[in-house]
Amino acid sequence: MTENIARIREGFGSHPVKLIAVTKNARTKQIEEAFQAGVTEFGESRVQDALSKIGTMPDWLKEKASWHFIGHLQSNKVKQAVGTFALIHSVDSLRLAQEISRVSQIKNMKQAILLQVKMVEDPNKYGFEPEELKGCFAEIIKLPGLECKGLMTITPANATGAIKQKCFLGLKQLRDNLAGQTGVYLSELSMGMSDDWQEALACGSTMLRIGTAIFHV
Repeated sequence: MTENIARIREGFGSHPVKLIAVTKNARTKQIEEAFQAGVTEFGESRVQDALSKIGTMPDWLKEKASWHFIGHLQSNKVKQAVGTFALIHSVDSLRLAQEISRVSQIKNMKQAILLQVKMVEDPNKYGFEPEELKGCFAEIIKLPGLECKGLMTITPANATGAIKQKCFLGLKQLRDNLAGQTGVYLSELSMGMSDDWQEALACGSTMLRIGTAIFHV
């Protein structure tokens, strides 16, 4: 695993990108090993799985590791997610943003979020349509208790290289359009996974969500 992480980091070159190790199929010992190899950010797609894994970790790792939520967040899990995760990548509707805002205010905190965008038609993915997000972005960024740091996307399964590039470059262009529309700069673009992180990096990704390529030995 250490070799996998080193190989991935070498591929980053001079790009300022954050590696998020997706722990879906990882054991606690593997998470510890990844941390010792320099990974400090971890991602989970289910709230209960994240809470379970965090609960089994030694105290020193709990204090130093940061957790990201990268899966579809159901409204009934928002209360558990807010404050547990340093960043929620997958805010895919105005209604969900409003619920996170409500819970964050109750907890007297600000929750950092990304807005998930569906850049091409895909019935198997959640996310804002680009034009939909343009229409409600100004409302989202005014919600109290939220800190919107950027955008996230997931490419369709079995997408061609051309489709992946369209998704990644399209997300970057959307980010720039939203900044021009509102004057709010979004610093993060969470795009790229184990099978397409190189393409995402070339298109400007600032966060890579990589699981299999790290933990598969």
